[in-house]
Amino acid sequence: MKSIVRNCLFGALVSVAAQTASAATFVNVLTGGTSGVYYPLGVTLSQIYGEKIPDSKVQVQSTKASAENLNLLQSGRGEIGFSLADAVSDAWKGNADAGFAKPLDHLRAVASVYPNYIQIVALADANIKSLADLKGKRISVGAPRSGTEINARAILKAAGLSYGDFSKVEYLPFGESVELMKNRQIDVTLQSAGLGVAALRDLSSAVKVNFVPIPADVVAKVGDAAYRSALIPSHTYDGQEADVTTVAINNLLITNDKVPTDVVYEMTRGIFENLERLGTSHAAARQIKLENAIQGLPLPLHPGAEKYYREQGLIK
Repeated sequence: MKSIVRNCLFGALVSVAAQTASAATFVNVLTGGTSGVYYPLGVTLSQIYGEKIPDSKVQVQSTKASAENLNLLQSGRGEIGFSLADAVSDAWKGNADAGFAKPLDHLRAVASVYPNYIQIVALADANIKSLADLKGKRISVGAPRSGTEINARAILKAAGLSYGDFSKVEYLPFGESVELMKNRQIDVTLQSAGLGVAALRDLSSAVKVNFVPIPADVVAKVGDAAYRSALIPSHTYDGQEADVTTVAINNLLITNDKVPTDVVYEMTRGIFENLERLGTSHAAARQIKLENAIQGLPLPLHPGAEKYYREQGLIK
């Protein structure tokens, strides 16, 4: 009899444990390299989600950023991730040249967050003052098929340049590119990130650099509405005494259509009810505004995000 009771109790405990496990909400936050902006924001988001989403198990994954994040979301290996708007547009359409052999039709939008700025930084003694001066130099253009590298291809093409015009092309994330700059192994790095990104702060404090402007006529030649002219304000980095003309592209938070509506609703609410907290994790997040959340989205909103925006009056 005691054996039967023990077995029953054990079975009940196993059943309760199984129910508890099945009730857990898994949230994998896809970011980028640890020296960029996506990663610190993703860490803070993960902390918010862990506190606000009931029974959640949240983790942060460092990735090669935009394109990898979109492919992971499409295959259900992430619940929310950062990506540049032009990469999202390419993925939604299935642009093979951008690395998307077919449309990633499971993707859904959560929010437009803050802009990336294409920041081209050269060693001061490399005599690079303009885009034309890049010819024959050694450059790092970001990790392969990352948002940065996609941006690099677009801007260089609009400026009449290709990778073949450089004496050396490295495909490295922000931190590794900066180390090569410090060691004089490359002349210039192109980084697409929020203003004040840690890697470029580190670089400008370690060696003398200059920021290469991207004129408005080059931006127009890209032919993509996601690209708009912008300024890197003076004194954003050490030694940067003047404003620099460049390009801004919105960053988006993306999910997939398999994530439950209530989970995406809580993830969306978690962003906009914790803007001050996000702003302390990186200055770029201080540009996130609820009123801009649904502007310029190249794909449909997830129903959970749409529900939140209807409550806030952004969607009638």
